[in-house]
Amino acid sequence: MLIGHIKEIVRHPVKSLRGEVVNTSKIMNYGLYGDRSHAFFDDTKGDFLTITQFQEMVRYQARFVGEESLDNYPKVEVITPEGKVFDWDDHELIEELETKSKRKISTKKYTPSHVPIGPIAVEHILLTTDASLEHLEELSGKKEVDIRRFRPNLFISLIDKVPFQEEEWIGRRIKIGSEVEIELVGYCPRCMIITVDPDDAQRNPSLLKTLVKERKSNFGVYASVIKTGDICVDDEVILLD
Repeated sequence: MLIGHIKEIVRHPVKSLRGEVVNTSKIMNYGLYGDRSHAFFDDTKGDFLTITQFQEMVRYQARFVGEESLDNYPKVEVITPEGKVFDWDDHELIEELETKSKRKISTKKYTPSHVPIGPIAVEHILLTTDASLEHLEELSGKKEVDIRRFRPNLFISLIDKVPFQEEEWIGRRIKIGSEVEIELVGYCPRCMIITVDPDDAQRNPSLLKTLVKERKSNFGVYASVIKTGDICVDDEVILLD
């Protein structure tokens, strides 16, 4: 059954930095090509550095530059809030992040053939829908809620605009385009990250309070990759029997 189309594809070359919107992507066995393939490591705590510890990370834009290969990822660039462009592991950028976060930072990266389940943390792909976002705006009383707060990989425009119907698909598979199949496996419980404004990194807890009250903190669903392949914006999304 045709349920919608891909409205937006977002990958995050560096964990917790602002993602990049792309028109096409390969779906690998670990998710979108290059998603969370690079990460900053908090040597002070012995764990990945994320928005939870350093919320200004949302203002740094990460992007791939160059030809994409199944052997090696392209170069990763980071654009700072001031508009400076660095290679993601440039010493000057690391020093800036260390100064702002007050932490000792190192870098970690994966390869296209390696499953980076550590940085992804839970599952391969995070999916949300336009109907659910619109309903959340109504529940929260906000004129517009920025989808970037939720950091989805796939943002689906539904034909039947029933909010949160993606939660009913858990345990079922959907097909995207002509090749890719994913299986919906669970809810995505939200944390303080959605309270951080993607533009200025300021926090406002009201959105999370709404989700806790109305949706048991859940928004979006996780999916595992069943069949790899290529996807594009506007691809049909089909709920399989």
